[in-house]
Amino acid sequence: MSVNLPQLRAFLAVVDTGGFSAAADELGMSQSAVSHAVASLERELAAPLLIRSNPARATVLGERVLPYARTALSAVRSLEAVAADATGALTGTVRLAATPTVCRGLVPRLLRHWRAGQPRVTVRVFEGDSAEVAEWLENGTADAGILIDPPPGPGVQLALDGYRALLPRDHPLAGEAVVDVRDLVDDPYLVSPGGCEARVRELHRLAGLRVTPAHRVRDLATLISMVQAGMGVTVLSEVSRPLVPSDLVLLPVVPRAARRLVLSGPRGRGWHPAVRGLAEAAVGV
Repeated sequence: MSVNLPQLRAFLAVVDTGGFSAAADELGMSQSAVSHAVASLERELAAPLLIRSNPARATVLGERVLPYARTALSAVRSLEAVAADATGALTGTVRLAATPTVCRGLVPRLLRHWRAGQPRVTVRVFEGDSAEVAEWLENGTADAGILIDPPPGPGVQLALDGYRALLPRDHPLAGEAVVDVRDLVDDPYLVSPGGCEARVRELHRLAGLRVTPAHRVRDLATLISMVQAGMGVTVLSEVSRPLVPSDLVLLPVVPRAARRLVLSGPRGRGWHPAVRGLAEAAVGV
């Protein structure tokens, strides 16, 4: 049996991105090269590893192979880190995981800053919910992540992300400097289970209120469109501001609350020097 690293990289990229085309973009290869690498790995193992659907999924055997493939590539990255640390070189590829709002509202500014200051480091972004970001850091899919209110530990706080009321511009409170959540009790309230719902509920608890959602919408873009359509109001984090269209306003709320956005590497094991370098370069961005 002759299994090699390019085969494992291709297999993991297809699983992580959900398709051969996306995996090719991730790896900087042609789609045919990714297909060939995966097919050759399957020939070596004498069984299919992927279900070629949309999205592509691992077979039962593929699921069993996944942790070994991740361990193998993690070991290679560790070797590269040792070499980079010895030479003082800040190079390599960093896989950065973050939630959708953070990816759209904060990550672009970070990438511009890093590209200018660390041109030899390539950053690839993975978008997932908070639980996925933590899992990807744990299993080695990601080298770094932007975590929301993590427990104490190594990391760099990128922002203190306050909460804001999202209202139509013709809402009676749209001209206020600050909105009290108690003044929104007569409006239909919209929440996103995949977003800040737990923290929004805590915000209302501080105000002596209980949230009774009129609608629960997982996708943030849909939630914003529903506010545009006059179906209700909601509370979002400040980092969501780039997503807010011109016919809506995002206003500070009281009681005041905020969440910490922290750039971190994997807990319990060493960081790649490039991750440490990016973390240091992110201070004050």
